[in-house]
Amino acid sequence: MIQQVPSEGLSVISTNLKFFFYPLSMAYVLKTLNSWFWWESLWIPANCTWADLEDHDGIVFPKPYQLYATIPYAFVMLMVRFVIERYIAIPLAKALGIKNVTRVKPQPNAVLENYFRKCTKHPSQSEIQGLAKKCNWTVRLVEKWFRRRRNLELPTMLRKFQEACWRFSFYLTSSIAGFIFLYDKPWFYDIWQVWVGYPFQPLLSSQYWYYMVEISFYWSLLFTLGTDIKRKDFMAHVVHHLAAIVLMACSWCGNYVRIGTLVMIVHDTADFWLESAKMFNYARWEKTCNVLFVIFSIVFFITRIILFPFWILPGTLYLPSYYSSTIVIAYFIFNGQLLILQGLHLYWGYFVLKILNKFLFLKVFRTPTPAWAKTDGKKDLKDDRSDEEEEDSLTDNEECMKNGSKNGSKNGCGLSRHQLLNNNH
Repeated sequence: MIQQVPSEGLSVISTNLKFFFYPLSMAYVLKTLNSWFWWESLWIPANCTWADLEDHDGIVFPKPYQLYATIPYAFVMLMVRFVIERYIAIPLAKALGIKNVTRVKPQPNAVLENYFRKCTKHPSQSEIQGLAKKCNWTVRLVEKWFRRRRNLELPTMLRKFQEACWRFSFYLTSSIAGFIFLYDKPWFYDIWQVWVGYPFQPLLSSQYWYYMVEISFYWSLLFTLGTDIKRKDFMAHVVHHLAAIVLMACSWCGNYVRIGTLVMIVHDTADFWLESAKMFNYARWEKTCNVLFVIFSIVFFITRIILFPFWILPGTLYLPSYYSSTIVIAYFIFNGQLLILQGLHLYWGYFVLKILNKFLFLKVFRTPTPAWAKTDGKKDLKDDRSDEEEEDSLTDNEECMKNGSKNGSKNGCGLSRHQLLNNNH
């Protein structure tokens, strides 16, 4: 006679089987996804396998696992950033007249603090009057409290200068290094050479380090998003940095290194001009700032409105068909991202033209803030990597007098609100 197994025993057996087979099923799923991701028809032309791209006879090809090195390199980048911000940016800021103004903390008030955190940081006049009655304060004291409380959350001019100095240092170094790496390469002058011999193009040591440094830089920006100056477009920064890493990583895996290095140098050459303009803007060197922005605008239009669509994109859209009879799936992925990037270039270029029109032709009234850095007061000028500067008010005039500051307006007292446009990719 067969003994019936209790229902409790069946449930225990079922649970144990799930725990036993779950790792096996997950391993199978991961293995399947891995095989799909590295499907040869996705990355490389027909009649070519991954085995053909193994190193041989001193010829080296890009390896996907080499990208793991960008993570520790990113921490090295953070150490370099610390040195530049601490030992270069701070002395330079002092030489340019930028001081780290000590802000006055508002008087502790639980009612106003709760309203500031849960309701709004910019109460209307009627709301201020109601809070004044509730706290038994004057309207002027409530206004001053909110102004000082908002100031505590704003980055200091010195902190802004440090970040701009770091980005300027990187983009300038990257642009110089990129030119040194590429000036003697035939594909730097003849875009057809990008696809000659593809996919059996050996990896050069200069290309390796160019990629590693660029990807590490964007990893480092992701790592410091929580500690860097908070921007209104925080999520846009996250999306952009991830997209840049994915695009460079995929081009590395598919051995699109030649065209990838051209894309990187086209973008980096305009960025350091903008960061330098921002540095002088923080120092209130208006004429120098304006000149640098004009140079940035010229370089931006040459590299991203002329060279990128009429030199880079033809090299990725049309030329591959002359060297291969089969188009791989990665072709559509990469070109789709590059076309979206070009759309962003046109979008940013529109705002740069508006600023130049205001600056050069409309002759905006001269103010402490450079004409090109101002907006119409209704719309912020920013892109997906906007380095937007928020309300630049440090302390009010009374606070400056209280702290004995004789250069209040230069160091942030009574400054008007302004934004800086950042067209980095």
